[in-house]
Order: sequence, then structure tokens, then C-alpha cells
Amino acid sequence: MSRAARIGIGYDIHPLAKGRALMLGGVPVESGAGLDGHSDADVLLHAICDAILGALGLGDLGEHFPGTPEYKDISSRILLERVAAMMDEKGYRLGNLDCIIHAEEPRLAPYRKSMIETIAGCLGAPQEDISVKATRGEGLGPVGEKKGMAATAVVLLEKQ
Repeated sequence: MSRAARIGIGYDIHPLAKGRALMLGGVPVESGAGLDGHSDADVLLHAICDAILGALGLGDLGEHFPGTPEYKDISSRILLERVAAMMDEKGYRLGNLDCIIHAEEPRLAPYRKSMIETIAGCLGAPQEDISVKATRGEGLGPVGEKKGMAATAVVLLEKQ
């Protein structure tokens, strides 16, 4: 990998499930339902992991962390820290990260600062290089119909 900068995009979606805690951006969010998945199903951190892995040309999250017992209910913060280590091993650091959480509810603005702090900590990056936004589905599709949540992330990596 000899390029000075690399761009990656990540996307993840999970169905809502009663009786599960909702984790977004590595932060517990008060909600009547969480996201269903093999790990803690944090769609935001999964999208970020996929964006970084894509920028590095290393495939996707499922290739590195399959649905095996070893990863059952694992915190996605751990997955992001492991992906950050891969980024470091390849000689790259975060240039900037722009993310969108697609969720009809709950209101996510009160959690945004904590999410940015958590993501920055996992990536060893300055908070000002990370943007987290939220948008609603406006009644359309699985997000708008309150059946699930999704996240999109775009990352720029710079050679160290």
C-alpha cells in the first residue's frame, strides 16, 4: 500500500428486537428495543469498521469477525479497536470520518458527543476529525417503518 490517501465506505443495517440493549457508536442509548445481531449489533461501529477495512482493501467485517461463538455478543468497540490496529499495521491513520445513523427513533442528538468521544478513543483520533449525524426514514422502508436501523460511514485514511 503506497498511496498517500485511501477512501472507504461502509454500510450496515440490523432489525430492531425487543429485550435487547441499544448500542450506537459504542454508547448505550435509551430505547424500547435494541438491534438484533450476533454481536452487540452496533450498526454505526460496524459501518465504520467496514469503511476502514474497505479503504485498506481488507474485505469486510464478516471476513474478520464471523458469526462464530468467539464473537457472540462481543462489544463492537472491541471490533473497532481491532480494525484500528489493522489500520496502524498497514501504516495509515484516520484523516476524517463522516457517519450517518438512519433511525426513526429514539432522538439521537443527546448521544452524539459521547459517540464521537468513544469513536475517537477507539481510533486514537482527534474528535474534530469525526462527524456523526442522524436522519429519520420519514416513514419509508425498514427504518421509516421502525423495523430496523442502519448506518453509513465514509472514511479518509492518510499514510503515516
